[in-house]
Amino acid sequence: MRNEFVGFTILSLVAIWLVYSFVWPGAIWLLLILVPILGIGWYDMLQSKHAIMRNFPILGRGRYVLEVIRPKLYQYFIESDTNGAPINRIHRSIVYQRAKKELSTTPFGTQLGVYDEGYEWMNHSIGALNAHDLESHPRVLIGGPECTKPYSCSLFNVSAMSFGSLSSAAIEALNGGAAIGNFAHNTGEGGISPYHDRFQGDLIYQIGTGYFGCRSKDGNFDEELYAQRTSADNVKMVELKLSQGAKPGHGGILPAKKNTPEIAAIRNVEPGTSVLSPPYHKAFSDPIGLLKLIQKMRKLSGGKPVGFKFCVGRKSEFIAICKAMVKSGIAPDFIGVDGGEGGTGAAPLEFSNSVGMPFKEGLVFVHDCLIGFNLRKDIKIISAGKIITAFDMYRAFALGADVCYSARAMMLALGCIQALECNKNSCPTGVATQDKELVAGLNVNDKKERVASYHQQTMEAFVELLAASGLRKTSQIDRRQISRRITMKEVLRYDEIYPYFSPGCLLEESSVPKEILREWQEADPDQFVPKRFNSEQLA
Repeated sequence: MRNEFVGFTILSLVAIWLVYSFVWPGAIWLLLILVPILGIGWYDMLQSKHAIMRNFPILGRGRYVLEVIRPKLYQYFIESDTNGAPINRIHRSIVYQRAKKELSTTPFGTQLGVYDEGYEWMNHSIGALNAHDLESHPRVLIGGPECTKPYSCSLFNVSAMSFGSLSSAAIEALNGGAAIGNFAHNTGEGGISPYHDRFQGDLIYQIGTGYFGCRSKDGNFDEELYAQRTSADNVKMVELKLSQGAKPGHGGILPAKKNTPEIAAIRNVEPGTSVLSPPYHKAFSDPIGLLKLIQKMRKLSGGKPVGFKFCVGRKSEFIAICKAMVKSGIAPDFIGVDGGEGGTGAAPLEFSNSVGMPFKEGLVFVHDCLIGFNLRKDIKIISAGKIITAFDMYRAFALGADVCYSARAMMLALGCIQALECNKNSCPTGVATQDKELVAGLNVNDKKERVASYHQQTMEAFVELLAASGLRKTSQIDRRQISRRITMKEVLRYDEIYPYFSPGCLLEESSVPKEILREWQEADPDQFVPKRFNSEQLA
């Protein structure tokens, strides 16, 4: 094809010269179109990085153009309403409609395959209640016996997304929506920025392994800075992040070129330097140490609720934490459970696809362990894991959650179109980018109203589901309320798929259920690693 392109170049130029000389003098202007095309072709032919472009000048470039526009073509012209990923069009549409206060009903029946394996539904009651007789915005009080400033938390809140991964305008709109709707906004591990503070919406201050916002110069936890930051009235709770669903067990690096003076001031680091967020915490090294840190953080914050968030990995490690709670008498006020299907702006493919326990199994395991150690009463569970609709919330409560987080749905309410460019700094809606021109397109005053509207209408839908099941409180929802199709002929309730543990069954080895006995035996309250790992293996 390269020889053909050389011939095409010569013939084209000769043809234009002949037409110009003997037929139409205006033909010389065709060079304005032809020369750039020929220039691209010659560049393609002479470059050495891409064989297909080298062998097929101009035409070969079309492959890369199609690769760029493929996700858009697929989303708008090929995918059905039910098979889009990571969030299908039905769910995207309901978020947009609720955010814009448009019609949010659906015509002509469900598009879901109700006889397909995995289809789930809620079991309603003939004795359904009137939704208007129930509390319109039910809340849960978070705070254990040692918490002196418990927080009345909405059932539906903004999950952790940092300034840096999201734009300043997106952070402002999320917090503005939280302020309007009276729900909580998790800061993400990037620290509390001025954009989190602008509308004074309730904040859950998340602290990760980088300790941003309360970080000493050597990268350790700084008690004084932490006490200063958590003294703010809009900081209602503190969440220590052990891991996140999209990339559990993986740290992060803030490149020097992205570490602007503004970012550095927020995160309390030196500007213009690369900042490492290790995959582990420096402030503790064992379960007892984790709990002592939580106790210290609660005291330094003035008695505000403090908990930790994680994606379940090795089961014995969480059992070890539970054993440490029993041994030390120290417990968090809440535990955030993230699923392996969690979202993030950027994650290594292997971590995003293949690391971490999915949301349902993780939530069930944490709830059952707390029941088994008689710890559940004073510890609330906040669940994340692709929660978008009121049914998603209802299902999470049935599995054991008290409160729900949502990240991607809140992004959709802001105007996210699932362009899948979060990791490229080219988000076309200005949500997940730091490009000032793109960010300028996001109208904060408009989008904060949309976030609040989405939250309000989803909560209204949840209360309607609660009433339809004949229940008055979320604490009455249990695993008997949800059914799942296993095969064409077999349907099981959640309590049959995920049998409950007996209260206190994990306190003594003799009563531990067989399916978890090995992990229970391996769990040590004085170390995270299982007992089967000796020092030589660890080395």
